[in-house]
Amino acid sequence: MRKKPFKTESKRILNLMINSIYTHKEIFLRELISNASDAMDKLYFKALTEGSGEVNRGDFEILIEANRDTRTLTIRDNGIGMTREELENNLGTIAKSGTMDFRQENKDSLERKKPAGAEEDEEDGAEDDASAGVDFVLSGDDDDVADAGDAAATEVDAGAAGADAAAGADAAADADAATADAADADADADEPLDIDIIGQFGVGFYSAFMVSKRITVISKAYGSDEAWRWQSEGADGYGVEAFEWDGMGTTIILEIKENQGEEDYDQYLEQYKIQEIVRKYSDYIRYPIKMEVTKSRPKAAAADAGDDGDERKTPEYESYQEIDTLNSMVPLWRRNKSEVDDEQYERFYMEKFYDYEKPLAHTHISAEGTISYNGILYIPSHAPYNYYSKEYEKGLQLYANGVLIMDKCADLLPDCFSFVKGLVDSPDLSLNISREMLQQDRQVKAIARSLDRRVKSELMKLQKDDREKYESFFKDFGMQIKFGIYNSFGADKEKLQDLLLYHSLKEDKMVTLAEYKENMQEGQEAIYYACGGSVSRIRQLPQTELVLDKGFDILALTDDVDEFAIKIIAEYDGKPIKSTSDKDLDLESSEEKEASREQAEAHKDLFASMKEALGDKVKEVRLSKRLKSHPVCLTSDGPLSLEMEKVLNSMPTEQEVKAERVLEINSGHAVFEALSRLAGSDTEKLSSYTMLLYNQALLIEGLPIEDPVAFANAICELMD
Repeated sequence: MRKKPFKTESKRILNLMINSIYTHKEIFLRELISNASDAMDKLYFKALTEGSGEVNRGDFEILIEANRDTRTLTIRDNGIGMTREELENNLGTIAKSGTMDFRQENKDSLERKKPAGAEEDEEDGAEDDASAGVDFVLSGDDDDVADAGDAAATEVDAGAAGADAAAGADAAADADAATADAADADADADEPLDIDIIGQFGVGFYSAFMVSKRITVISKAYGSDEAWRWQSEGADGYGVEAFEWDGMGTTIILEIKENQGEEDYDQYLEQYKIQEIVRKYSDYIRYPIKMEVTKSRPKAAAADAGDDGDERKTPEYESYQEIDTLNSMVPLWRRNKSEVDDEQYERFYMEKFYDYEKPLAHTHISAEGTISYNGILYIPSHAPYNYYSKEYEKGLQLYANGVLIMDKCADLLPDCFSFVKGLVDSPDLSLNISREMLQQDRQVKAIARSLDRRVKSELMKLQKDDREKYESFFKDFGMQIKFGIYNSFGADKEKLQDLLLYHSLKEDKMVTLAEYKENMQEGQEAIYYACGGSVSRIRQLPQTELVLDKGFDILALTDDVDEFAIKIIAEYDGKPIKSTSDKDLDLESSEEKEASREQAEAHKDLFASMKEALGDKVKEVRLSKRLKSHPVCLTSDGPLSLEMEKVLNSMPTEQEVKAERVLEINSGHAVFEALSRLAGSDTEKLSSYTMLLYNQALLIEGLPIEDPVAFANAICELMD
């Protein structure tokens, strides 16, 4: 066989293909299977357009054979095959895509058809960036990828494999049935063709050199009597010669490299590894991917075996070989929603995402329009063990025409919805040349916006229709939604505030902000909240007395992030949100306000003496307008509350923050009378009592006492 050099600067380009483009060597099998799928789609298309009845789509299959003795991995398909010229053009020219040429030649027949002014479908979550109800066929080239054929040979950032391939990504199984019927009826040119063309760049084939020392391709074109063999050992060149072969389609034989250091090439000859790669990347290729696999079964009992009575023997097993289909073929998300029941969705979730519990909810999306995609989203019933840790990775599985591109595409989900699991499959993605990463984010951003709205819609639906499930969801994931409000500096508050739940002290149950506002008392001008470690502790806070006494409800905020988020929200539906510890709750009448001012003025010397005793521990000592039965409480002025101070100081940082503390005294309590008598007569005892009351207020707020020994001694002195 005479060896020919590769076209283009073969060594540099091919070395780039082999060593620089792909992150994971196992990708090679995905690429070869995608090529085989394209070959069968091309043959099916040819048969439809030429009116040939010889091709039965049900006969198409991809066969994989691993031989550890000869160290060969063989991939066979019965697709359209290649002539000698096509072998030289497609395999002898790096970055020459036969599939792209096929698409260009048949552009009119393969173009996606969309009705003018397609309507939006809110049920399918297709809003301004994706409208639903359009049948799919292969898309033509858009402006972004019009010159992808030339660019692929020189730049890595050409159009994507799945971007303008857009091959028949059917929105549902009923579209599949409709297109198949149309094909059987002589494939009217106006009907959509159910074909998934994947290839684009013409470089995927060369990924096989990552694991192979020699590649042999045997191919016979459909309708031809001549078979050809193409062979290459890499960048030095290739050879093509006539070959006697009775088969049809293409057979690729990879001679796997020997192990080198830590590189384990033997694994690509192992049954389990091949099954793993196929299921990971090519599980939803339309055609069956088959391989002879070794299985075990119990040996049949011998006919003349004697009766051993009650004695039990360990069963013996035997190995046997069987041709097995490795892939699922039909993706659940491309089937019609009416044909899939809840049990199938739940089983798919548990198997796909390795969860032992059923999801709380799911939504099946079929969106078509400027950006078209299918997908299924799930709300888990519990948080993963590492959800609130740095180890947790958010993201949805991303497919392009049924081929896995990314296992976790983080860009599809905002952080506030990072708990969502699921997948998205789109023919409109711009990928990089390795099909492992997204090249442009315009399409992904459009899909992400649509998914964002869909997740919010599904959560609101769950909140309305099944409150028990929603409260279970919020118990696990509510903190992430609250953090989303805080972390976005309020940009997402309109989106997320209606999802919040807080415990109502008055109703003793979880309520939304909308429900709180709906149940507000006549004359109530604000939404009130209080912070603490638990609902029971919040109920006992002195600051809540006046608000509850007025008949107003209080929201109990028990998570660290709660007050940070609620301060960013600031108001809800025109009602300000106030803490029961705020300086001015504005709950007094004008007469009560005037009486308080007069009393404060009358005892200003007492408050000045108490402030002097406390020094810089507090900003001010003043008469309280909120206390009823308790003698004192601690509040704060300024934007930093006492609860926020506790949260920030609990973080592992050297910097310590301190709120502007205010000690408030209840003028209606007996303690105030005792303090008033000491003012001007026994300043030492007044100072001691003041410190005692301050430490008492610290304990009530859950703050540490600066000098516990002094506090204990003061209690003992008081008892004496």
